[in-house]
Amino acid sequence: MAVAGFYRRVLPSPPAVDFASSDGKRLFTEALGDGTMEGFFKLISYYQTQSEPAYCGLATLAVVLNALSIDPGRKWKGPWRWFDDTMLDCCEPLAKIKTDGITFGKVACLARCNGAKVLAFRTNESTVDDFRKHVISCSSSEDYHVITSYHRGVFKQSCQHDGWNNVIKYLTEEVPLLLKTENVKSVEELLSVVFKFPPQNLKNFIKWVAEVREQEDGNVKLNAEEKGRLAVKEEILEQLRATELFKHIKQWLASGTLCEGFESLFDRDELYGIAATVCCQGAETLAAKPCSADRRLCKTDIHRLNAENEKPAVVMSGTVVTNAIKEGVDMLVPLCKTEPSHISDECCCQWPSVIDVLTILLLSLPQHIWFNLKDEKLLANINRLVGENYLPALLQDEVLHLREQMHFLMTDLSS
Repeated sequence: MAVAGFYRRVLPSPPAVDFASSDGKRLFTEALGDGTMEGFFKLISYYQTQSEPAYCGLATLAVVLNALSIDPGRKWKGPWRWFDDTMLDCCEPLAKIKTDGITFGKVACLARCNGAKVLAFRTNESTVDDFRKHVISCSSSEDYHVITSYHRGVFKQSCQHDGWNNVIKYLTEEVPLLLKTENVKSVEELLSVVFKFPPQNLKNFIKWVAEVREQEDGNVKLNAEEKGRLAVKEEILEQLRATELFKHIKQWLASGTLCEGFESLFDRDELYGIAATVCCQGAETLAAKPCSADRRLCKTDIHRLNAENEKPAVVMSGTVVTNAIKEGVDMLVPLCKTEPSHISDECCCQWPSVIDVLTILLLSLPQHIWFNLKDEKLLANINRLVGENYLPALLQDEVLHLREQMHFLMTDLSS
């Protein structure tokens, strides 16, 4: 949600070991010699990635069921019968799994009802030594496999950022209480209540449309795929700015009645501030190294690309220094013309603005946030302003995607 987009991501190592690294190859060779890689070959023969972010349990089970040569008894596509993660729905509806994920117990249930013999061990029912014995036993056989449920955070691979905890809690827990106690009559009053005590991390949501890449020998050209992604984001921004909610927020920001401390959340020179955080985050992620107090952005340049017969594009190039080591990171910026506001004196502030951030953030909130509004007319108006059915198709897809991510963050915080 508030993380810059990436094509692939280098995961931290250690504590996990990259399978394709020299250490990974060495461990594979040793295990092969020790006879504890017997199950690997059948598993890799049927390997498949998940078709939805929350289908990790389903995809894992599909690989194992296929490796065990279990006939699903129904066709996948055409005449072919084999397991796919979208076919595993006998214990939980796929629609629920898509939003909530699946539990350890339900995975065991799915395995059983699809013909596998299952022994399930929870952490409070077995020891680490028991776990190791099962791993050795199963990896030494082609007929037994282990599926584990674990927390990626232990391997420093969690995608959740702690800075978002306060924002999510504020928006989903404190805002409904504020709406319950306040007698709000208009959209502008509602905005003043919602952003009455905004967390400092709120401005990080502007990274919603950010994308970073490693610099390539000073090359700031965009390839066809990057141009395509920017074009989609530009279209989303244009659709966003055509919504009534955007106009309400723009009017509210221009009214001069902002809550104390709200304007301080956003720098006047927005793009440079965003670039600093995004480029530093990008350097951290691309290098698979944790954020360091020594990491700083020492240089930022704006490149305006205006190739003949092509739409203009903007690339922010940052040089991030960590322990005297320089890393070059680019941030790709979608363009969309805007009118000047009291926050920015520029007539063509083409990159995402504060108004964009607040609009998409409110659209992304769960609908139940507004249920405590006392004024029925205002509630109906808000439901119309934020309702996905009233949005253009491209923006609607983006809003539903962000709501799904918001839901996952809320689920993580409550677990």
